Amino acid sequence: MLNPRGAVQQLNTNPADGPSAADKLDDEDYAAYSMGRATEILGVTQSFLRGLDAAELLTPQRSAGGHRRYSRYQLRIAGRVRELVDAGNALEAACRIVILQDQLAEAQRLNTDLQHALDERTDPD
Repeated sequence: MLNPRGAVQQLNTNPADGPSAADKLDDEDYAAYSMGRATEILGVTQSFLRGLDAAELLTPQRSAGGHRRYSRYQLRIAGRVRELVDAGNALEAACRIVILQDQLAEAQRLNTDLQHALDERTDPD
C-alpha cells in the first residue's frame, strides 16, 4: 500500500493485531466511505443520504468525530433507492420497495432451502 509520499507501507498481516487492511477492504460491511465520497460514487446529494438515514433504511456508522461512514453494502442499497427515485418514486416509497424486494428474496431463498430439505427427506436413494 502506498502512503501519501508514495512509499510502500506494510499491510497488517498479524492476526493478533485485528483485521488487516486487506481484510477490511474485502469486508462488505466495513464502513470505509465518508459521506462526501459516498455522494461522489452514487452521484447523489448529502441530503439524499441523510434522507435514507432518516427513513431508517441505512444507519451509517459514525467516526470518532461523529461523521457518517458507509459500507459497500450500504452504498449498493442507496444505489438501488436512487434508481427508483430517478424512475419517479418518492424517497419513502423507494425505501419501502427496496425493503419489500429484500424480504421477498429472503422468503424465496428460505422456501428453496426448505424445499431442498424436504426433497432430501422424501428421496428414496
